[in-house]
Amino acid sequence: MTGPADLPPEDTITDTPSTRVVIVSGPAGAGRTTAIRAFEDIGFEVIDNLPLTLLPRLLEGPPPSRPMALGIDARNRDFSVAAFFDAFRLLDTIHGVQGELLYLDCSEDVLIRRYSETRRRHPLAPAEVPLLGIRRECTLLEPVRAAATTLIDTSALTVHDLRAEIEATYGSGVGLAVTVSSFSYKRGLPRTADMVFDCRFLRNPHWDPVLRSLDGRDAAVADYVKADIRFSEFRLRVAEMLEFLLPAWQAEGKTHLVIAFGCTGGQHRSVMMAEEMRNALEALGWPVSISHRELDRQAANARSTNTGQRI
Repeated sequence: MTGPADLPPEDTITDTPSTRVVIVSGPAGAGRTTAIRAFEDIGFEVIDNLPLTLLPRLLEGPPPSRPMALGIDARNRDFSVAAFFDAFRLLDTIHGVQGELLYLDCSEDVLIRRYSETRRRHPLAPAEVPLLGIRRECTLLEPVRAAATTLIDTSALTVHDLRAEIEATYGSGVGLAVTVSSFSYKRGLPRTADMVFDCRFLRNPHWDPVLRSLDGRDAAVADYVKADIRFSEFRLRVAEMLEFLLPAWQAEGKTHLVIAFGCTGGQHRSVMMAEEMRNALEALGWPVSISHRELDRQAANARSTNTGQRI
């Protein structure tokens, strides 16, 4: 027999954090698609319209490496309340998984209005008025609603409000992620940029033979650009603008922002400014990644040349 003396000391027992698996359900029109996209933006692996019979197969083997959000509702082809609860109870039997049920609720009159605005047919009343389908679905899902771990009433919520609710409840502090990049105007504007700053008015290290082969990450290039009397004020004004705008974008529900700096060749001034702003934003606590389009392209071409491949 195993007694207390056979157990490890209390301070050696550790709990492995469980991975969250959130089943997202609710009546059609209550905002499940918006919620699923919000989960994806905060780092969840998401699967929408998952057939209930596939859930056991999905969770076979080791627990998932990151949290998951699974969209399931009455439109699923094998949906029934009994099968739904069988699937939900399955989560409790899997080691390392924390099962949760998020139910998105909505008042009948708001659901009717939303269906009227979109002119869609209700999946449970394809040949009838939407009201009949709404009532059938809400009645069908009542046991699911009663069992919800978390219930969010979306009746008075905008899309942005719902995203904020998901982020606040499940985001664990994940907020606006920022990418700072550099580019060459000769190769065109980056299509994904939210904000673009033109650095071509600053001193150009290209005209210094010693600096021409270097790039904006080099201290000598940075010092050369900083010697321009317009640099300090330009950097200050851009930093102050971003310090003001980023919290506003985050409050609006934006999850990713791309800030691009451009110059003629995308090698010196834009690279240097992108590095400066990355450092400034990181000092303010923002999660920042950086990319240099032209330098990355040059590196890729060099690798392909060395391996005999063509791009």
